Amino acid sequence: MKDKVLKIINEIKENRGEKKINVLNDSDHLNNDLGLDSFDLAELTVKIEAEFDKDIYEDGVIFTVKRNY
Repeated sequence: MKDKVLKIINEIKENRGEKKINVLNDSDHLNNDLGLDSFDLAELTVKIEAEFDKDIYEDGVIFTVKRNY
């Protein structure tokens, strides 16, 4: 699953002309560590929900790869 999420994040980063990341850590903060802005997070949400057929915000806001608040 983590590999699929990494692929999706890299697609978003590449579309913005940014360098791909090689490793996705559970503690990576989506904004601060991965550099995703609000538009990227919206795109990430849509792509993850489509890939996994799951509402990822069902239980609240997600800030890190592992969902730590």
